[in-house]
Amino acid sequence: MTVLLTEQEKAHLKSLIDRGEPLPPKYKAILFADAPDVELVWSGKTQEVTNVVLPFQSIEQIDEPRAEQAEQLDFLVDSFTGRQQSGWSNKLIWGDNKLVLSSLKNGPLRREIEAAGGLKLVYIDPPFDVGADFSVDVEVGEGKLVKEPSIIEEIAYRDTWGKGVNSYVAMIYERLLLIHELLSPNGSIYVHCDWRVNNLIRCLLDEIFGPERFLAEIKWKRVVSSGSSKAIARKFPVVDDSIFFYTKSDQYIWNTQYLPYSEEYRKRFNLTDKRGSYYWDNLKTYSAETLQRLIEEDRIKLPLISGRNPRVKNYLHEGKGVVLDNLWLDIPSVNSQAEEDTGYATQKPYKLLQRLLLASSNECDLIADFFCGSGTTMVAAERLGRKWIGADLGRFAIHTSRKRLIGVQRELKAQGKPYRSFEILNLGKYERQYWVGINPNLPDEERQRQTLQREEHYLTLILQAYKAERLFQLPPFHGRKGPALVVVGPVDAPVTRQQVMEIVAACRQHRASRVDVLGFEFEMGLVPYVRDEVQAQGVNMSLKYIPKDVFDRRAVERGQVTFYDVAYVEVDTQATGLSVTVTLKDFGVYYQQDDLNVLADQMKNGASKVTVEVGQVVKVSKDKHGRVTRDVLTKKWSDWIDYWAVDFDFERRQEIIRIEDGNGTEREVWTGNCIFENEWQAFRTRKDRTLELASAPHTYSRPGRYKIAVKVIDIFGIDTTKVVEVVMS
Repeated sequence: MTVLLTEQEKAHLKSLIDRGEPLPPKYKAILFADAPDVELVWSGKTQEVTNVVLPFQSIEQIDEPRAEQAEQLDFLVDSFTGRQQSGWSNKLIWGDNKLVLSSLKNGPLRREIEAAGGLKLVYIDPPFDVGADFSVDVEVGEGKLVKEPSIIEEIAYRDTWGKGVNSYVAMIYERLLLIHELLSPNGSIYVHCDWRVNNLIRCLLDEIFGPERFLAEIKWKRVVSSGSSKAIARKFPVVDDSIFFYTKSDQYIWNTQYLPYSEEYRKRFNLTDKRGSYYWDNLKTYSAETLQRLIEEDRIKLPLISGRNPRVKNYLHEGKGVVLDNLWLDIPSVNSQAEEDTGYATQKPYKLLQRLLLASSNECDLIADFFCGSGTTMVAAERLGRKWIGADLGRFAIHTSRKRLIGVQRELKAQGKPYRSFEILNLGKYERQYWVGINPNLPDEERQRQTLQREEHYLTLILQAYKAERLFQLPPFHGRKGPALVVVGPVDAPVTRQQVMEIVAACRQHRASRVDVLGFEFEMGLVPYVRDEVQAQGVNMSLKYIPKDVFDRRAVERGQVTFYDVAYVEVDTQATGLSVTVTLKDFGVYYQQDDLNVLADQMKNGASKVTVEVGQVVKVSKDKHGRVTRDVLTKKWSDWIDYWAVDFDFERRQEIIRIEDGNGTEREVWTGNCIFENEWQAFRTRKDRTLELASAPHTYSRPGRYKIAVKVIDIFGIDTTKVVEVVMS
């Protein structure tokens, strides 16, 4: 091939090559024979995707005992408890969906996906509104609190636009590449977006799936135009979203969907007579046997005009309806009065997801949503008998989805219909190791060596986020913040009682009275030990959670990372024979969202806001004269609780994960933790704000010592676990 370049262009290219700089994209088609005719290009574009494999940790298993339903599905159950013991368990995953997708595609869980028939359908509704408000209304007591998104959620969703369109496109592109590789050969994808990014999304999907795999752009009318009130906008009101429908191959699942015959349709075609409503259809679609039956029933109409085909009379009550096209006008968006409303501004209606799943999947097929939000996709899948995977970066999204899915399980149980258990997974300490730069798949010795090498980077990162200065010559203390010394817990293990005892001894040795202990996890029972025993030794110790936000450099630089005090829960058990009941006795938190004095100064006269200060939800109001009043909404400790659950035999099931070593072999490892098997739960809904504080009685099969785990989730979606021991005789 002759390369047509001017002497000036050749000199320019040579200078770029000599300096090791990238070549401008405009030369690609000239220099390379296999360059595509049309290509989407942006700054920093790469075909490389994350291929890291992080082990999934199962932190909770949820189902309702129903052994009598097992024969309808492909799993076995425990003969005594009725809990699912084999087969596919649905999966709700908390974590960065890039790491989740990479680990699903390349890790051991891929075999489970293939054994379940492969991933047949993916629906995603990625964030696309640069000005979106990702806060959620949370009901507490008799009021409402606006739950702000965590900094890491806000940066991942809103600030993805921080570097302009390039950063957004790069984020979506990598995830779409991973989804494409994970999809079954006969799988499909629906991508939901609006006018802000639909042109970009369409181009990305064309490049990844191929323009020939584009089947439809569904236009969903989500709102009714408000008429003249929009005239001041000097443009046409936007009332629709786009949903792009692509398939991986030309062999895809398809089930035609129908709409009921409208009154307009009936009148247009005069579809009534004394025998009932009917319509005329072309005979070419009928078999010889069917034609013979229609002739005998006198349902064939010969043409009045020569040369036209005979037609058949079909009655409306026999037909399926009008074939659904790509213009969807019949599904309203979710409003605050809707029964399915969860408080999520971006929540999509159940009927929308139901229609998509019915069209592109069959019963028992596996579907997924990797931006699952409030969980509508999984709710639709559960009700329609599909298997599912849901993933989201937000802790509160996972909690909201958990409650909705338990509600669906209860519905199905009441109707006598089968359903599967689901498990809540995360990447836990392995995700944290990855962010710090430690390869969790290395052999133990090499990983420990790498952990030591990265320790100073990790400590600096945490202390910077906590706004503390680094100390080097005062072990076990790592830093100081004001009058308090600071200890940073390990990246991949909980802070233990033994570590706390060592810290207390060091405080007494150095005559330090205040210390803040920062950790990602804390040994169960540590809070009451610190409260009752450590404080008695003259050491004022605070246990504080390290949030995921610390791993985003922008959040740290902006000083937006918040470390929350660890909550505590107190429970009581009442045992009679082999039966036990668990009762919540107390729950305490120490969260803070705003400084009330600063907030009051910033508020306008006549305004009010609900916020959190030192573990109390407070409504701050300023009247028209500027007088400020404060009303505490959390009247009692139970107002903080949104959900709680009990595992009556906590050590029954160890958490075993599969780890792939660097040489490609796989091994099973006990994490040292046990899986919380959710055997009883109570929670508030938007319609019912009451909460049971005592569990139903649980009966053991035999006498013995048992450890009972109680998990409490507060109104912000943060969980606290308490383990107590009972002796049954």
